[in-house]
Amino acid sequence: MLPQKVARAAGTGASVPVECCQVCGHDALEIALSLGYMPPVNQMVSIGQTQRQQPWFPTDMLLCPKCELVQLGLAVDPIIIFPPEYPYTSGTTRILRDNFADLYAESSKMLRLGKDDFIVDIGSNDGTLISNFQKGGHRILGIEPTDVAKIANERGVPTIQRYFSREVGGEVRGKYGPAKVVTAANCFAHIEDVHEIIGGILEMLAPDGVFISESHYLVGLLDDLQYDTVYHEHLRYYSVGSLAYLLSLHGLEVFHVQKIPTHGGSIRVYAARRGTRPVQDSVKRMLDAEPHGDAMRQRLRTFRYDVMMSKLRLYEMISGIKENGGRICGISAPSRASTLINYVGLDAEIIDYVVEIEGSLKIGKYMPGTLIPVVEESRMFDNQPECAIIFSWHIAAELAPKLRAKGYKGQLIAPLPKPHFL
Repeated sequence: MLPQKVARAAGTGASVPVECCQVCGHDALEIALSLGYMPPVNQMVSIGQTQRQQPWFPTDMLLCPKCELVQLGLAVDPIIIFPPEYPYTSGTTRILRDNFADLYAESSKMLRLGKDDFIVDIGSNDGTLISNFQKGGHRILGIEPTDVAKIANERGVPTIQRYFSREVGGEVRGKYGPAKVVTAANCFAHIEDVHEIIGGILEMLAPDGVFISESHYLVGLLDDLQYDTVYHEHLRYYSVGSLAYLLSLHGLEVFHVQKIPTHGGSIRVYAARRGTRPVQDSVKRMLDAEPHGDAMRQRLRTFRYDVMMSKLRLYEMISGIKENGGRICGISAPSRASTLINYVGLDAEIIDYVVEIEGSLKIGKYMPGTLIPVVEESRMFDNQPECAIIFSWHIAAELAPKLRAKGYKGQLIAPLPKPHFL
């Protein structure tokens, strides 16, 4: 029996505690990690704006011992964490652009897509992913709840601005016909009632259609200590096993899976109606390599200890810099930076500012929960702070030489998985 949807008054700011597993309904969940209370990672106040009350929510990771889904302990109203003015655009990140181009190249070949095939992208953001299918000559549609949908439409990428649901899925099929491919990249773990979402996907999907999801990978999160990706947009942290279990409840079968580099380590998963596609060896290899049962519990205990130690080690590194009058800036303001900054306790007395590339919608705002301003990146090259913390640390090896080439002379710190100077 699937867990029942918890009713909420949409748009009221109500939050719903997760009292049973979001996938299987098991009601004895175990705490894996607590990061305390956190602000929404993309609710940012403009610099100079009169300070106002902001919401903070508990941030706990819970393990379901039955289906082994790791999940957040609180579901916050989507209008709070995905407001219309949501400032994230996927097209500004090169690794995402390259990844989405690869997704199209791989899937179009594997699935032998034809020109008349219809492709739908859920959580399509600025259209970066779905535009690859558009360039390939296929019929496309993006579905995006925030005002970023307007950017996609301005670029010529057909996009409807709606929160996705079973009802929306039925409307799309009625208007456009069945979809050969439905994609959901970096959003399938974000939407609260996942069974409703899969129902909507099945409404759109042709009998021989394929659902492709990309999600942050639980095992990679644990291995690389990526606690900074734990925030309220991410309701579920999938292993291949827990994701396959979820899809199987709806008659979908995972037939191919692979690791991809986005967001510090994700999985791309192909699923179709059971029996319609041969299951590739990649599925068994990934499943066999994952911890289960007591091994998963021990892995989570080690993770919790290492998170605490990483916080203390980062403090130790930056305390000497501040004691000697050094200035510290942050490099890039991804959502994960908000979790790290607030968990570690970095404020405007420690971090002078955070830089973003020109064109970022986050410039001119404060980092969530702080008075640390986000400014255009030229500032760090002009005033040369003694130290810079790379908050997009998962691509630090790529960023560091570029920063040196642009003229930055100070120290560079990668804060995770173990804080170190570059």
